[in-house]
Amino acid sequence: MKLRSLLSYIALFLVSLTLAVSCTNPAVYITTTNSSETASGTGVRLGFSAWPGWFPWQVAAEQKIFEANNVQVDLKWFDGYLDSINTLTAGQIDANSQTLNDTISSVAGGADQVVVLVNDNSTGNDKIIVAEGINSIEDLKGKKVAAEEGTVDHFLLLLGLRKAGLSPKDINFVPLETGKAAAAFVSGQVDAVGVFAPFTTQALKRSGSKELFSSKDFPGAIPDHLVFTRKFVNEQPEKVQAIIDAWFATLEYMKNNAEKTIEIMARRAGVSVGEYKEYAEGTKIFTIEENLKAFQPGTDITSLYGAGEEMSKFLMEVGLATTKPDLSKVFDDRFIKAYAAKVNKS
Repeated sequence: MKLRSLLSYIALFLVSLTLAVSCTNPAVYITTTNSSETASGTGVRLGFSAWPGWFPWQVAAEQKIFEANNVQVDLKWFDGYLDSINTLTAGQIDANSQTLNDTISSVAGGADQVVVLVNDNSTGNDKIIVAEGINSIEDLKGKKVAAEEGTVDHFLLLLGLRKAGLSPKDINFVPLETGKAAAAFVSGQVDAVGVFAPFTTQALKRSGSKELFSSKDFPGAIPDHLVFTRKFVNEQPEKVQAIIDAWFATLEYMKNNAEKTIEIMARRAGVSVGEYKEYAEGTKIFTIEENLKAFQPGTDITSLYGAGEEMSKFLMEVGLATTKPDLSKVFDDRFIKAYAAKVNKS
């Protein structure tokens, strides 16, 4: 779910991103943005990538909120979102911020991961952007459409196609890493693209381009989470709790220091403060109350269980998952419940 403040910076970013994602070992391109991990290796290796709902981790690092909550964190930035997912699956980090459908895909493929926190819901920052002359989803038929295969914007694209009565076979799908997909669209190599903020800003620089539909049209379809390996949760639950506590402390700090923290997040995103503020309505950061509600069992997509069931079915239908995971083992609400009890919001 990438912004650029200057055209020259955009060009430099795309060049560096192209170099990074062309390599096969994602671990090579992990960047430690701010680390309080000691040489003894007792910290939490926490991954994140460019999405407005995850930039608060940068605030936590720079304002030493992790340390204030007695946890050492090796915060690792990934230029490529898919690289962060693969690195968590490989056990090279302990936790990662990622979408629910990508977590379900990983678990269905054999990964043992646990969702412990809802960071946010996408409410418009994931978009399908099209070239001039494409005015409906039906107009995508036969067109070249790029997105990063198996990730959230591919999922959004498939949701839109299904809503319009089309199948994946009705388009010419071009699988590209999100940064490359945006660049391919801007250069006219494809007719449409599925990207998330801040890549949306770059894609919309193509003359005549426009948003065809977004995650706003599919409320609750794209929740974003903090996901740990089960091994880490089982062996070091106190550190998981400290990370959860630090997250909510960060949200409180952001509320009281809005301008300062927007500057931090905009800098991490590589965009201007003004550009970053445009994303406010496209991402809904979840409160502790909203977290507690989301973790309750339910059949609609306001519940993680309901959303997980729908996503599991859909991912299997379109071939992005071959087996349905046991969702009863995916969600662990004890840490948000413990935080709520601390602040008397249970």
